[in-house]
Amino acid sequence: MLNILQRISQDISSARDLRATLDMVVLSLLEMMVSDACSIFLWDSESRRFVLSANQGFAAHNIGNLSLNAGEGIIALVGKREEPINLADAAHHPSFHFVQGIGEEAYHGMLAVPIIHQRKLLGVIMVQKKAKIAYASADEALLVTISAQLSAAIAHAKASGYLGRDFFGHTLLNNIYRGVVGSSGVAIGTAYMGKANANLDSIGHRDTDDIDGEITLFETALANVRLDMTEVGNHFARDLRPEERAIFDVYLRMLDDAALGQEVIQEIAKGQWAQGALATVVKRYSKHFESMEDPYIRERATDIRDMGRRILSYLQAEDTHIGTFPERAVIIGEELTPAILAEIPENHIAALVSIKGSANSHIAIFARAMGIPTVMGVTDFPYQNLLGQELVVDGYRGKVLSNLTNEKKQHYRDIIAEERALVQGLDNLIPKPCTTLDGVTHQLLVNTGLMTDVVRALDRGAEGVGLYRTEIPFMMRDRFPSEFEQTEIYRQQLKIFHPRDVVMRTLDIGGDKALSYFPINEQNPFLGWRGIRVTLDHPEIFMVQLRAMLRASEGLNNLKILLPMVTNNSEIDEAMHLLYRAMHELQEEGIEVQQPKVGMMVEIPANVYQIASVAHHVDFLSVGSNDLTQYLLAVDRTNPRVAGMFDSFHPGVLRALQLIVDEAKAADIEVSICGEIAGDPIGAIILSAMGYRNLSMSSTSLLKVKSVLRQISHSWAVELLRDVTKLDDPRVVRATIELALQSQDISLSKLGISKFAHDG
Repeated sequence: MLNILQRISQDISSARDLRATLDMVVLSLLEMMVSDACSIFLWDSESRRFVLSANQGFAAHNIGNLSLNAGEGIIALVGKREEPINLADAAHHPSFHFVQGIGEEAYHGMLAVPIIHQRKLLGVIMVQKKAKIAYASADEALLVTISAQLSAAIAHAKASGYLGRDFFGHTLLNNIYRGVVGSSGVAIGTAYMGKANANLDSIGHRDTDDIDGEITLFETALANVRLDMTEVGNHFARDLRPEERAIFDVYLRMLDDAALGQEVIQEIAKGQWAQGALATVVKRYSKHFESMEDPYIRERATDIRDMGRRILSYLQAEDTHIGTFPERAVIIGEELTPAILAEIPENHIAALVSIKGSANSHIAIFARAMGIPTVMGVTDFPYQNLLGQELVVDGYRGKVLSNLTNEKKQHYRDIIAEERALVQGLDNLIPKPCTTLDGVTHQLLVNTGLMTDVVRALDRGAEGVGLYRTEIPFMMRDRFPSEFEQTEIYRQQLKIFHPRDVVMRTLDIGGDKALSYFPINEQNPFLGWRGIRVTLDHPEIFMVQLRAMLRASEGLNNLKILLPMVTNNSEIDEAMHLLYRAMHELQEEGIEVQQPKVGMMVEIPANVYQIASVAHHVDFLSVGSNDLTQYLLAVDRTNPRVAGMFDSFHPGVLRALQLIVDEAKAADIEVSICGEIAGDPIGAIILSAMGYRNLSMSSTSLLKVKSVLRQISHSWAVELLRDVTKLDDPRVVRATIELALQSQDISLSKLGISKFAHDG
């Protein structure tokens, strides 16, 4: 059995490979289960029929020609029930469907098992024998095991397009590839794989007699890539801080590294062509870096490969710098980096899709700041087969779609047109207060991290910073920033928003936020060493940050400090002790600093029930709705397999949010909320009804949320909240709110709500 499982798990890279796998499975099962026939029926979702795709026991000409409709026979019943059926005499079962001419009348005992992958029916696998005897329970367990293993292989083949014409005679439509949200929004464009995706692994050794010519080619390619990196750094010079632009300097330093360039030239001098010499040296460097214990050096292997692919692209074409990109490009690749932004003008970038990476990858952070829809960590994505095809990138749901029907394509065109109209019509709201029709006022704050976030937030009328993610400047460096460097960064943020408050969260690393130079390797990182747990264990890091924050606030006094991932009040007390120490040290040094307000993030389920107690230790609370939702629902939102279950409108989450604000009011402590639900116009309605008055969100959501709250009555929202808290399905909660808005003759589009953006 182990042998067959190993063979099933081998990579399927063509339709021929899939057929070979299916043939191997039916032949192996025939022997293992002592059967007289074995068949695999695959479900064709377009024709809605089960197609015989592999068989031992029937005539060979039936494969691909024999099919059953969705309600026909025991095969269909197994698919409908999604459970095994084990019969001693199948012909006497009421659902039995006799097919003339295949010789099935000779078989009596039957065991059929559905093939299911992530809740989707892919087919049915069946064994039959001539004896009128049911299969043993051990046989059933074996077939279920094989089916589960086979399902992943078939799903991969389907995602890769190998279940198309070769199997069913047509191209599968409305293909969906799931990842995680990197940056919200929807875009339609042409799949484009840039210079960073040239394939070094495909380059072999080739002798050359023109050594000087190959060296010239290499040096020219090197110069072109150096120019690319310089241009993109200059492009962002105004929008990014020096430490944010430093990521592009990494490439320039590598390109200026005489050792690597000289090694390539030495390989060419041995008689190898430039492409082969480059591939040899890059692979050598990459392998060397990956073997290092230091995580920062290991991380440089990705940069080396990225740089090598860029140089290779220039070696493979005379001019890949201009004229090769589509009008609206969906840039796809194995591991996208911010350097991809050097390749094509920003107005030609429709969206980004990365096979690897998470929502906190560098490219995702840049994409959010630039407002580019992005999906990360896409599973089973056959991007090599999709180049040049039209793709839809749904950055709301973390999906990429191909081969869409006209109806489905129009569905997404409507989203894009609606959002474009919304943005164009909201600018007049910038100077106006966020007040409901019956006079309830809200403060709309912004989440920031990059300098470009600040620029966009001010343009959209942000009333302060509800969450400044201090980890982002740390993530953009190859070492911990010094106290002086941190002071400069924080001072700029505080000064720009003065006199409005800036809430700075202390270093929040761990989980899906990693520093390459400070490794945290854990089996369960989201429940592990992260947030305040890390900084309290490393006071030498924490004290530097606290001192930098306090120094930056001198004379401005608009700083508020936020502590993340707090579990116990004792952690707050420890943090406060270090803060007092930092204040006294600075005052002794002659720096006039005032004690800032200190708050705690409410993001651990236990926090929900500790508000009254916590209120004696801090000045304010900030609900981290993303992590709170993740922990309440036990859903890792960075995992594409379960990310679809992450929903802040879950009744349990809504009840927790209501309890928090009620307890905060009773304790007379200020409370704000950040996360996806705060920046969702429908979420803002619910939060307002609950009693939240300070909402923090991305700059792209500010005017949409303001539009919503200015056009509704708060008392109406409270009545609506009473209705939806009785519901038990998050999708029904959202749909109910949308219907309620429409019943009041309130246009969803005028409210800044896309009626498609959150559908399944």
